Amino acid sequence: MTIPHDGHHAHLPEAPRVDAARYRLDRMLVGDVTDIADVERRCFTNPWPASAYRRELQHGDQNYYVILRDITTSAPNTDSSQAQSPSIGRRGLLPIGLPRRPRAIAKDPVVGFAGMWNAFDEAHLTTIGIDIPYRGRGLGEALLVAVFDEAVRRGVNWVTLEVRVSNEPAQALYRKWGFSVQGVRKRYYSDNGEDAFIMWSRAVSDVDYYAELVGHRAALLDRLNGAVLGLDEIGPEPGLVPPAGKPPWE
Repeated sequence: MTIPHDGHHAHLPEAPRVDAARYRLDRMLVGDVTDIADVERRCFTNPWPASAYRRELQHGDQNYYVILRDITTSAPNTDSSQAQSPSIGRRGLLPIGLPRRPRAIAKDPVVGFAGMWNAFDEAHLTTIGIDIPYRGRGLGEALLVAVFDEAVRRGVNWVTLEVRVSNEPAQALYRKWGFSVQGVRKRYYSDNGEDAFIMWSRAVSDVDYYAELVGHRAALLDRLNGAVLGLDEIGPEPGLVPPAGKPPWE
């Protein structure tokens, strides 16, 4: 599940409350990849290439990627594939053979992103990141909840992730949401050869665990105070029977 997740994972200290709607959760689209790549480079020393996101977005049934936008600041978008042609009268006709320049359309900048793979009753948090100026506001946790919600909707019972052994703030967030260290991947990160902890959630179908998730969500929503649009006030019911046998990491 960058906070930065270095497997991707970020530094998310406790933060003051945020008031009024300032951010919006959107499903990631191919047209967002360039902006996401820019945020990736600021978040991580080993960012995913843009091509990786384009490839991932071709398989929406097997994965899920979401972005967070700052809706208080708009940046010009000159992507000709998204720009609309301006309405012009007869005096605005261009000489034959001269192309029209795409009109800049304001779009809300991407400030965070997260994603997962899912297969059967398991999900793997692949990336989660918040741009540097936006950290410490509970936004990484909001992205984590958004991905967790989608995992539950898809019938996932277990969630796993990798996190740098040195990234204690991210580990603390994951432990808060019921994850525990169940293994180590040696020299997992290619930039410096750092090890990664393998963390797994408890079973979402566990009644006590799900009650804890509900409580964490309520506390987060209270802290955000309406700042993030698109974050459900009530999460999806798991609708799963407790799994039989051993957990995936055993």
